[in-house]
Amino acid sequence: MTVLRKTRGIEQIGQLLIVGFDGTEMTPRVSSLLARVQPAGVILFARNIQSPEQTWRLLRECQKCVATPLFTCVDLEGGAVDRFRDALGATPSAADVFATGDRELYRKHGEIIGTNCRALGFNVDFAPVLDLAFEASQTVMGSRAVSSDPLDATTYAREFLAGLRDANVLGCGKHFPGLGEGKLDSHHELPVIENPLKQLWTEDLLPYRTLRRKLPLVMVSHAAYPQLTRDRTPASLSSVWITDILRKRIGYRNLIVSDDLEMGGVLSAAPIGGAAVGFVRAGGDLCLICHREDYILQAHESLIKAAELDSKFARRVAEAARHVAAFKRKSAKTLRHAAVPSTATVERLTRRLWEFGEQVRLEPFSRKADKQRARR
Repeated sequence: MTVLRKTRGIEQIGQLLIVGFDGTEMTPRVSSLLARVQPAGVILFARNIQSPEQTWRLLRECQKCVATPLFTCVDLEGGAVDRFRDALGATPSAADVFATGDRELYRKHGEIIGTNCRALGFNVDFAPVLDLAFEASQTVMGSRAVSSDPLDATTYAREFLAGLRDANVLGCGKHFPGLGEGKLDSHHELPVIENPLKQLWTEDLLPYRTLRRKLPLVMVSHAAYPQLTRDRTPASLSSVWITDILRKRIGYRNLIVSDDLEMGGVLSAAPIGGAAVGFVRAGGDLCLICHREDYILQAHESLIKAAELDSKFARRVAEAARHVAAFKRKSAKTLRHAAVPSTATVERLTRRLWEFGEQVRLEPFSRKADKQRARR
């Protein structure tokens, strides 16, 4: 039996996975999965979230199954991507907040989302979106992207991240290297973006370059960039993008997470096990697998087998696991579970969220009125 088949080795492999599951309460099946895999984190979606207290207790039960502190993750951008809509109320989209032109509201957007995440038991929000709002991706990205100007996108993201940080929640820039010119939805198909690196460097990559020390996590997309890689390998499986560009040339030092490895954009290039191995081999730290238990187990087993057969890959696994462990130690305060939300807390959060939504809705009219008064 090799070292990776021993308990410590399997736990090490698990620390390269963030996993999702169905249901709104802990079940023997989910408990068994988490205990077996010992993942670095879990991710919940609207299908898992009924109420603030229920969500908090579900995440608490998840932690009881895993020996190390969990990344408790959610996608919460506001607008179309809002997992708390039924539990707390609707959150304005990034584009709507950006349209106010008010940097204080950009930061408040992050702080309110972060406070809500924290209250429900989450410590990681997979936001903000750093993709540029080019015409090509409008039908795919919609109000998730704020501007075609990389400086504007960076300004919004910097303030949003500061707001999350104020609430003691870790943010994640996505979707590296950028889906602004992507015409296809990577959930279903592989977007192929033909822009050369020189153009990507000054446009799509500028937010990552500027915010490299502000981003706790970066999420890598399942889009292909053949001008750089000379083929249609998704960025999520590309050492050129993950190691050469993101790690070495940009100098990013924190955690690199894949977009959901169940998405069609990556499964068109490799089966789930191969995708997990390919992402880690390319330099990634955390494989995100959001739905299917069989896919989680296949990825887990494939990572173990690949490390057993390939000593170079085993060293890459150990490196990624050390990186995750070091980051968790550094973020120990953030990873502590918050107190269960009381009825009064939920009412306060709901009211504050509604008031913020009204402020965002009315801000453009207020600014227009101010300009008209100034001209008189």
